[in-house]
Amino acid sequence: MSQKSELMDKAEDIADKFLRYGKNVLPHVARLCLISTFLEDGIRMWFQWNEQRDYISATWGCGWFLGMIFVLINLFGQLTGCAMVLSRKKVNVACGILFGIIALQTIAYSILWDLKFLLRNIALAGGVILLLAESKAEGRSLFAGLPSLGENTHKTYMQLSGRVLLVFMFLTLLRFEFSLLQVIQNLIGTTLVVLIAIGYKTKLASLILVVWLTILNFYFNAWWNVPSYKPMRDFLKYDFFQTLSVVGGLLLVVALGPGGYSMDEHKKKW
Repeated sequence: MSQKSELMDKAEDIADKFLRYGKNVLPHVARLCLISTFLEDGIRMWFQWNEQRDYISATWGCGWFLGMIFVLINLFGQLTGCAMVLSRKKVNVACGILFGIIALQTIAYSILWDLKFLLRNIALAGGVILLLAESKAEGRSLFAGLPSLGENTHKTYMQLSGRVLLVFMFLTLLRFEFSLLQVIQNLIGTTLVVLIAIGYKTKLASLILVVWLTILNFYFNAWWNVPSYKPMRDFLKYDFFQTLSVVGGLLLVVALGPGGYSMDEHKKKW
């Protein structure tokens, strides 16, 4: 066994010990982080009611009434969806609502034409897919003795698509600067997201990426340091909570595992 392989095995052992101690808390933290951007945005709709309504009305020329309907849908849709996820009630319905909010905002705010924000919305959708996969796993655990081949296949596909979509967040963090530090960061980050996408050393790679994204998030998106009257505060807050939601999705990958369509799973059959 090579020295590199031994180092990876030791790192995995440390990660496994951490997961064993935190297995009861980790899913709750993951869900809270994942819905944080919806929760923050729903609350913001209340405090910025007039601004959001007027923005939609002016951008789309739809009038104040439809602008108000847009704000209401976002306000109640996001807060209701978050409450259902946290209470573990009708999670599949909650995920459907949150998917609808992502699609609505992608169109309403013209995110389709902004690659950075589009990739982040795609990554956020990946997190919601993993949330749905987790609810499927919980549902089956209540009927452990019954056949569930179809549901298991669906969950496996959801885990695969969820973790692949999550890595789109990293693409928005790539910076093509000709400095040694930036090149090293890009290489390490790219290696981690490739490992997550193919499902190899998935839990370890996800944990490392969680730590890295969290550090970058608190460093680059420190919105609390910006005065409330500056527009930059809202932009940084939006980035902060979207990144936090992707961190929650990665924590769900850690809690759930990579699923059947992964190298980690196939290794068990070798």
